[in-house]
Amino acid sequence: MTVLGAIFLPMHPPERLRAVARAADEAGLEELWLWEDCFKESGIAAAAAALAWTERLRVGVGLLPVPLRNVALTAMELATMHRLFPDRFTVAVGHGVQGWMGQVGARVESPMTLLREYVTALRALLRGEEVTVSGRYVRLDGVKLDWPPPSGAAVLAGAVGPGTLRLSGEVADGTVLVSSTTTDGVRRARALVDEGRAAGQVTGDHRVVLFAHAATGPDAQARLAAYQQRWGEEPGRFGVAGDAATVAAAVRGWAAAGADTVVLEPTDDDPDLEGFMRFVGTEVRPLVEG
Repeated sequence: MTVLGAIFLPMHPPERLRAVARAADEAGLEELWLWEDCFKESGIAAAAAALAWTERLRVGVGLLPVPLRNVALTAMELATMHRLFPDRFTVAVGHGVQGWMGQVGARVESPMTLLREYVTALRALLRGEEVTVSGRYVRLDGVKLDWPPPSGAAVLAGAVGPGTLRLSGEVADGTVLVSSTTTDGVRRARALVDEGRAAGQVTGDHRVVLFAHAATGPDAQARLAAYQQRWGEEPGRFGVAGDAATVAAAVRGWAAAGADTVVLEPTDDDPDLEGFMRFVGTEVRPLVEG
């Protein structure tokens, strides 16, 4: 069964999150995803608040930029979140936008090396292991969490290029694909992830999460095209605009191409964020499996 979610964009002020998260929860939406974009909102703080305000909604953060965060601190935060809100929290880590990493003095020479070391150490810490490692970037000396999640925790990786997609398949529990991914791009990404899985040692299912542009309402096509242009993307190549049946058909197509979870991303000028959550949860969701 395809998991369906929506995104609260960090272009909106944090005080908007409470009403949006509650609307998503009440609409039966499965997941609400947050971004930790520089220099907007903290992913962990926002996720904790959204989880506390809701009853059953799962919350994801996609993604935490690893150059900004010591891996031990990230492990402590994730372990705490998983124990406070069991089975309701998901996180993806990734390279981060390199320009932003440069702005804060955190840019590294080899992002691929850092991500490999980071995800490997983070997964081990969340399994409750004592970790000693002396890598190029990640260095830990006998570090062990006092309060690891009782059954470990999945760590997803954000990936765009072929190398990172293969790496995610090799070392992570899942992969997050950006919203400029076409249906064919989902197929290619899934194949590259599977190549990495064949070369790695991570067992179990590997969840592929697709962020996908979406708009509804009488001006949906125009708003979506303008939003994509603001991001410097070619309008019309990806995403979906239209009524519930049109959006559900697109979700089914992405799922058939290899996405286990589709997370719909509204435009940054959507006139009714709470209404978008209700649209996804109550109108699109029933049509996806049909």
